[in-house]
Amino acid sequence: LAQGRHGQMEYMERHAQLRSDPNLLVPGTVRVICVTMNYLSPQINLDTEWERLAQPSQAVVSIYARGRDYHKVMRNRLQDLAKLIEAQIGPFGYRVFTDSAPLMEVELAKKAGLGWRGKHTLLLNRESGSTFFLGEILVNIPLPMDQEQESHCGTCESCIEICPTRAITAPYQLDARRCISYLTIENPDVIPLEFRRAMGNRVYGCDDCQLICPWNKFAKRTALPDFAQRHGLGNASLLELWSWTEADFEKRHEGSAIRRIGYRRWRRNLAVALGNALAGGEEQG
Repeated sequence: LAQGRHGQMEYMERHAQLRSDPNLLVPGTVRVICVTMNYLSPQINLDTEWERLAQPSQAVVSIYARGRDYHKVMRNRLQDLAKLIEAQIGPFGYRVFTDSAPLMEVELAKKAGLGWRGKHTLLLNRESGSTFFLGEILVNIPLPMDQEQESHCGTCESCIEICPTRAITAPYQLDARRCISYLTIENPDVIPLEFRRAMGNRVYGCDDCQLICPWNKFAKRTALPDFAQRHGLGNASLLELWSWTEADFEKRHEGSAIRRIGYRRWRRNLAVALGNALAGGEEQG
């Protein structure tokens, strides 16, 4: 944060104390129950994702965003889990969160023994890789604590080497200002010229550091229909998505995390990808 690597995500500057102490966020918190929820649909073959990245006319949307908005799905399931606990032990104080509050989610999940932090800064698990969402239930009951896992990245730096924009500046260090996920989702401005060619045909997010990770050979498939690919986002062309009107965008992304970026950013991302496709065709021709 001190180096400005969070870009325009100003919310990260706020509530620093809350991030370091969940009890300040929800007074009375004694423990945090951390969970993961797999999002990799059975429809998706991770190997073919590389093939689509190599086809300039195809539009590549990050895998996690091709289905329903995970915030809603996770919150509902966390509420269900809390009710199950309540049925066993009686009423207790709790609040549920998923990527929606000043919580250090990866660090909490790491302390809860759900995995270790990879060199790309995401949480990794030996049995399911990194294709999952994180969720938390802050509770006022003194549950026993789990043990942290050791890191199993070893000398591997594939995620650092594959990053198209060199956003992973060193092991465990990410400069969001260079990250395609930040540039296409959180960034409200034009895409800087220096990163446009590296974006390729990625129009929402980037999965390269996860696709290359050896641990994602063990990625588990989700049984939830919520995360099935919708509206052809797993095989759509750039021109097809460019043809959408704003009304099309709003309707087809209803209930999707993509809708949050709005039509203007959506078209901005597509315009960059179309420019790259055209430039690629000229080079090949």
